[in-house]
Amino acid sequence: MARGGVSVSGRKVVIAAADAATSYGWGMEACWQGLLSRRSAISPVRHFDTSAFQSKDAGIITELPLQPGGSRVMAMLTPLLGKAAAAVPPDAVCLLATTIGEIEYLERSAADGGSGAEESCPSRLLLKILAMKGLQKPGAVVSSACASAGVAIAEGAMMIADGEEDCVLVVACDGVSEFIYSGFSSLLALDSGGARPFDRNRGGLSVGEAAGYLLLMNEERALQEGRKIFGEISGWGLSNDAHHMTGPSLNGEGLAKAINQALAGACIEKKEVASISAHGTGTLYNDAMEMKAFKAVFGTARVPTYSIKGAIGHTMAAAGLVEAIIALKSLQEQKIPPTVGPRDIDEEAQGWVSMESAAAPGNYALSTNSGFGGVNSALLLKRGHS
Repeated sequence: MARGGVSVSGRKVVIAAADAATSYGWGMEACWQGLLSRRSAISPVRHFDTSAFQSKDAGIITELPLQPGGSRVMAMLTPLLGKAAAAVPPDAVCLLATTIGEIEYLERSAADGGSGAEESCPSRLLLKILAMKGLQKPGAVVSSACASAGVAIAEGAMMIADGEEDCVLVVACDGVSEFIYSGFSSLLALDSGGARPFDRNRGGLSVGEAAGYLLLMNEERALQEGRKIFGEISGWGLSNDAHHMTGPSLNGEGLAKAINQALAGACIEKKEVASISAHGTGTLYNDAMEMKAFKAVFGTARVPTYSIKGAIGHTMAAAGLVEAIIALKSLQEQKIPPTVGPRDIDEEAQGWVSMESAAAPGNYALSTNSGFGGVNSALLLKRGHS
């Protein structure tokens, strides 16, 4: 199945505010500069025992203001959303993208046999965010595996383009927990030496944590309120290839459908895409599938492509949001960041993926994500004009 985006009403969906925290630190400028430095932000995990797992490292936010008995995602979200207090209007609809929410409550309950496991439910986290921001409308949780943020951004864009809402706050977050770490390790999906996206000898992913938000608005309202426009969500596509519980369809057909839907919604030619922010996990099958999808859509026109997951880890539900912001920064700077991690680019990715920063002039960037169950998301982002 596939689902794409085109504005029936002609309403443009713009990004009026954005921020995130990653293992490079607080703010997206820190992430951008970290990527340009080619320095990996993957480091040893200290807050639980990793001795039984494939890897000992992850993309950790080291200076996290954790509260006793609290969660890592709330420690990330509280300062981020607090800083955004003036930017988010009370009539915004909140879409929360997360895979595990405040999983620490479940972990503690399982460890000591106590109560409180219900606090790990993502809907509880959504209620906390609504209260924190004083939002007046009910929100929704979007949990579509590692494509969650991409799906949430697409859903928010649809709501605005179709005239259902004027303003949507997309929040995405996941923390590095023993629960998620043990899950990926049991699947033999971790690379003990760190993720190497699109490397000839890639062996798996690195887990990471991040939180962030995008404030999507109808362009007319954003201009009326004198807001700076960081970019536009010009097109979007969603698909599910339903190939396997954890593995992607090997021919890339599902992702290619999502990309083509996004291109159709944006009403642009393929040659106008300046760069691709790939999902690029560093696993054997994901990276191969993506390259097949890109070649199916763009043919022999090699589009500058990169992945940030070798630098900050796979941030799960937050990945698509962080990567969308970096893609917007890439459009602003007219260049792509280097892909951190690989040492020998796979033959199938040569001419597309570079370990160096490269010029990428143009107004449009594609950002793709895929997740367990075969879900795929594709976003066409347009360069901001103010």
